[in-house]
Amino acid sequence: MASSKSSWEKLFTYNTLVHACSGAAGSVTAMSVFYPLDTVRSRLQVEDHRKAKDTLTMIQELIQEEGVGSLYRGLQPVLISVCASNFVYFYTFHGLRAVFSKDGQSHSVWKDLFLGAVAGVINVFTTTPLWVVNTRIKMQGVKLRRGDEDLAHFPKYNGVLDGLFKIASNEGLESLWAGAVPSLVLVSNPSIQFMVYEFLKRKVLKSLEVEQLSGGHVFMLGAIAKSISTVLTYPLQLVQSKQRYGSDDVKRKRMIEIMRQIVRRNGINGMYKGLEAKLWQTVLTTALMFLCYEKIAAFVFAIMAGAPPPRKAAH
Repeated sequence: MASSKSSWEKLFTYNTLVHACSGAAGSVTAMSVFYPLDTVRSRLQVEDHRKAKDTLTMIQELIQEEGVGSLYRGLQPVLISVCASNFVYFYTFHGLRAVFSKDGQSHSVWKDLFLGAVAGVINVFTTTPLWVVNTRIKMQGVKLRRGDEDLAHFPKYNGVLDGLFKIASNEGLESLWAGAVPSLVLVSNPSIQFMVYEFLKRKVLKSLEVEQLSGGHVFMLGAIAKSISTVLTYPLQLVQSKQRYGSDDVKRKRMIEIMRQIVRRNGINGMYKGLEAKLWQTVLTTALMFLCYEKIAAFVFAIMAGAPPPRKAAH
């Protein structure tokens, strides 16, 4: 009984907090740098009338139509959401890793996949309302075209808290968890990402016989891991964005019904509309996030003289 208690106490440690804060700081930094790419991705996913074009052309088109500021619309709530989401995810993932690892160092691919899924589920339930408000604010002020007039009925949201209150008041609390079902399925995305990243990291550390990877290695491994997870789960991300925005043609529809609707309108290619922009945005953002995370965590552990032993490759 005592050993069980001792094991769960590992969930509340200084090391876990450092990982969570480093992950949150890294994600905010990365999103700030590559935010225009996220704007392009959102517009392509939500606006049915907008034809898919290469990312650079889309950026130029948005600047011509709505000005440079359109590329950074909703940046503040996005950073709040990203910070909260990654803090929850990193804290849960590394906390559970410490709890379910005998020595705190040896890990397996399948254990990382499972713990990543658990962390993802907890993250979905705690932060989905932030992402719903985030999507609404990002789309405020877009120039509506014929057929999109129904999207103009949303009130103006003055920040995250105001958005949470107005959506709950006008549409009901359940609207704050719009897109939660595909989000729950999408826990496979960060799970696959973390599994691939940790697997490749252990292999490279073992191959190079070093205790810590260079910044270039971390950036590359993060990009590879996110590319794989994004391509595998992109159709679900498309449905998630549409549900979060809450237009009338997707309200009260199940995930599979929205997928059928997209295929009927745009063919199977419609399920991958905006994929190029998403890959640029998410791969670069995640790669930079992992780089910042690893460097910040290593720096904090070093200056506080609390660095844990170097991770050993799993056998």
